[in-house]
Amino acid sequence: MRREEARMAEEPLRLVQFTKSFHIGGTEVQVVELLRGLPSSYRVQVAVLQDAGPLMDSVSRLGFVPEVFPLNGSLARLNSARQVVRLAQWLRRERVELVHAHDFYSTMLVVPAAKLAGTKVIVGRLDLAHWHGKARRALLQGLTRMADHVVANAEAIRRMLVREEGLPADHVSVVPNGLDLARFNARMREGLKAPLPDTRGAPVVVHVANMNHPVKRQEDLLRALAMVRLKGHVLHAFLVGDGPRRLELERMAGSLGLTDTVHFLGHRSDVPAIYARADFGVLCSTAEGMSNAVMEGMAAGLPMVVTSVGGNPELVADGERGLVVPPLRPEAMCEAFRKLLADRELGQRMGTEARAFVERELSLERMVRRHDALYRRVARGG
Repeated sequence: MRREEARMAEEPLRLVQFTKSFHIGGTEVQVVELLRGLPSSYRVQVAVLQDAGPLMDSVSRLGFVPEVFPLNGSLARLNSARQVVRLAQWLRRERVELVHAHDFYSTMLVVPAAKLAGTKVIVGRLDLAHWHGKARRALLQGLTRMADHVVANAEAIRRMLVREEGLPADHVSVVPNGLDLARFNARMREGLKAPLPDTRGAPVVVHVANMNHPVKRQEDLLRALAMVRLKGHVLHAFLVGDGPRRLELERMAGSLGLTDTVHFLGHRSDVPAIYARADFGVLCSTAEGMSNAVMEGMAAGLPMVVTSVGGNPELVADGERGLVVPPLRPEAMCEAFRKLLADRELGQRMGTEARAFVERELSLERMVRRHDALYRRVARGG
């Protein structure tokens, strides 16, 4: 038995990273960083539901060709069962020891397949399940319970899993997201990929989020900006992101008289350089896991104004690395903005501490080390 354990310890750990696709999103970015950072003591393979998305180029450059298990629509279709069987067969054939499912749809396929194949499975729970209906939430909860381990990226998610879903505390590990600071710094130095609106030296706040889901609450930002204007301050806002709600938000900005100071930038690949030209950042969601947008704003040395939901307070710490306000309270956001506008030195101190926190706690190396230790413990009891 000891010889077998010694032999396994010497062999690369056979690991699969499974995600829905490689479209640009917080989860997908973290998967790419793991692929880039895990040591050579792994034999890593990649599997997806769709081999699509702008990040596929990064995956290809790292030498990975993802195995595809397409759902082709609803989970309720017969094809889903076929893909579970295909995946189980592939896991057995490749002698995979551990598979990490990073998102909801991947979990639906991976957990039953891993159980059929006798493969260890880790499920990533990276949000507060706020966008699921009751049926999906129940299904996700059941499959999460079946996993060998669960990884969350914020303490707020771990608390939800233990208190609301009844998972044993020792069944859940928290691994915060990681940021490659060297690459982030390089992207800041590269500069802008496209011009920014001329603000004539006025202060700027940046908001980075998709415009797909009401949970991002850009409308609260717009209301807060209108209040700031009524108080006699000039504050420009760069809204980075796109989606079906954009037209509605643009109309709202017009109705509030903000068309000259609120700028919708759409999708941008130069977010670090945009942050570098701002005075502070904001995120006004009603639910969050651990926001990469907030992390990047902090890495740029900005004080962040965030709502007190999910992992936001863990990142910002009210009064230390920025300001935390209640969700759905644009008047509180307005007052936070006014505080930073009135005391620029305070904002600079908070921004310096925010950058130091990212360097200390949220480096890519730290994130990879934590995953490495977790993978070995779950797969081989190490």
